[in-house]
Amino acid sequence: MALPVVRGGRGSAAARRAGRADARRAAAVGRDRDHDRAGRPVRRRHRRRAGERRASGGGAPAGAGCLAVLGYEGAPAAIAERRERLAAVLRGAGGEPLGEGPGDAWAHGRFNAPYLRDALLDVGAFAETLETAAFWSGVPALYAAVREALIGTLARAGTPPLVMCHISHVYPAGASLYFTVVSASGPSGREVGHWREAKRAASDAILGAGGTISHHHGVGTDHRDWYAREIGPLGGAVLRAVKERLDPSGVLNPGVLVPPADGAQE
Repeated sequence: MALPVVRGGRGSAAARRAGRADARRAAAVGRDRDHDRAGRPVRRRHRRRAGERRASGGGAPAGAGCLAVLGYEGAPAAIAERRERLAAVLRGAGGEPLGEGPGDAWAHGRFNAPYLRDALLDVGAFAETLETAAFWSGVPALYAAVREALIGTLARAGTPPLVMCHISHVYPAGASLYFTVVSASGPSGREVGHWREAKRAASDAILGAGGTISHHHGVGTDHRDWYAREIGPLGGAVLRAVKERLDPSGVLNPGVLVPPADGAQE
């Protein structure tokens, strides 16, 4: 499967400086751990990846705006036809082909994040994720609202975060935004509550900007109260009616998905 990469846009000088600072912070965290769970030296791995990026053109060069990694599946003839059509669209939008190297590098390191997360925990930081979705017309405002909520809440708590986002799923009508948040863990003994405050602010921002509380992570206890707000009283009543019909004894995940009626006990 070929994975060509196209870079488009130029971005601001401030954005370029922020990107370089983010990369330096991430590299510094990696150097604080000698080995990952597979026993590989982390410092050496960081150097090798940096070298791969320089050799393949897969890094974020000065002036970069966004990076698209494109994969194709199917019969060779169908792939060639789709690649040709899509390449024309991307060139017309100002995209610059970077070859297959960056896509190969992305695939090679796709599942390394869990090891980085362990390294962050060891040095008093955490990495969390959340996701949402909206119609295309609402994506920019949704992104801005969630990012502002996360940065504002964690910065006020004394732990200014690094907030990253990528589009994880695309559809004709809209897209899913997937946020990754890296921050100091907060006061000892309050790590979970520290994140919950930020997650609540982000969830409020999601609904306020017209997004859905979850695109693919699911609802559950973390999202249930916001889900109830999203679907409204009628939607909640419909779910309770189905629940009462199929689970009259209430033994299947009570209080996890279906919001209780006003004044009712869970």
